[in-house]
Amino acid sequence: MSLLSVLSSAIYILGVCIAGYFVSLGILAIPFFQNQVIYLHSVTLTWFQDITIPEQWGFLHNQVSPFTLRTADRVTLQAWHILPLDLYHQHEEELVKELEGHTTDITQRLGFQLLRDDPGSLLVLYLHGAAGTLGSGWRPPSYRAMSAGAPGRIHTVALDYRGFGVSDGSPSEEGLLIDALTLVDWALKEAGIPPSRIVIFGQSIGTAVGASLLRHLAARPDPILFAGAVFVAPFADVELLTASYRVAGTIPLLGPLAPFPRLLAFFNKFIVSKWPSKDNLAAFVRHCEEMPGDQQKYHITIIHAQDDYDIPWSHSDQMFWHAVSATRPGGITFEELEEEKEQTKKSLGPAGWVVEHQTSKGLIREEIAKWGLHDRIMSYPIVSLAVLRAFQSRGKLEPDSEA
Repeated sequence: MSLLSVLSSAIYILGVCIAGYFVSLGILAIPFFQNQVIYLHSVTLTWFQDITIPEQWGFLHNQVSPFTLRTADRVTLQAWHILPLDLYHQHEEELVKELEGHTTDITQRLGFQLLRDDPGSLLVLYLHGAAGTLGSGWRPPSYRAMSAGAPGRIHTVALDYRGFGVSDGSPSEEGLLIDALTLVDWALKEAGIPPSRIVIFGQSIGTAVGASLLRHLAARPDPILFAGAVFVAPFADVELLTASYRVAGTIPLLGPLAPFPRLLAFFNKFIVSKWPSKDNLAAFVRHCEEMPGDQQKYHITIIHAQDDYDIPWSHSDQMFWHAVSATRPGGITFEELEEEKEQTKKSLGPAGWVVEHQTSKGLIREEIAKWGLHDRIMSYPIVSLAVLRAFQSRGKLEPDSEA
């Protein structure tokens, strides 16, 4: 075969690949297919497993109570209430005698009563990432990490958003916010837990839901402010993410267009779910900073692993910058803040580094670990300690030593 024939074949194959890529982008402009890529909700990762039997994921018998929540727009969501280990141990004999599996009335379960009736109980509302269900991947180990700092007091309630697992409907930016609001409403009204005893945890797309939730509730005439929020592996917004995001960590979305900003901006216009996390978090901080009084109103921890190949940790830098800038009347440029961070950054050696920004109204903490990937880090002590710090910031847990 001549060199000319080889070049012609190569050009033809390249042309077909480019054409196929742009056809794929055209298909992704259709909201249905776009949702499948952004949320990956059809990829359950728990095939042939019954989500109403949590013991499959290593939980003790009836340590987890599967139940349902009903949203304002009539969507039924699947949820888990996970008891902390020490509390379970104290009531093990009674718990193992209860009926197992899904319940239509969570208030009849002993675990719920232990949450509701104990004035010292604490609650993490858990917003998981894209793909999978309540039982997928590193989520079950992560639920156990939530209570590690106080295994007798910290309960966790997690839900599958609409369209995930056995929950009804299909996901959307508005819909997932409604789901999170439904979870909060359940915690405040049915479980009777005040906001000062609640921490919001989000991972990946759950951080976007969490930031939207914080902003929405802080903007109310009667603001709702929680003990704190812990965001792991966040992204600044979908438009910034598309330039680097790889579906399932392998398939580039709009990355090939990154060298062509105008072309990238053109295709970004077709994205329906924008999830402007950096703007939502900044707006939340600004709301809190403008509220009267000098008592602490927010405690935000942003955690990311440097080896996260799904979402680059530079997104956490963006989140931290926008949050800090919102505390200053004139704002601050990214470059100026990076200079400040170099002066105040605390090295944690092989564990990474941490930097904090504090005002009279609250604290924003960015912690970058060297290892942990995108999901595994959720189960690490760095997260357990962040949850513990958030509760301690409201005086809900007395520190045994300096955290």
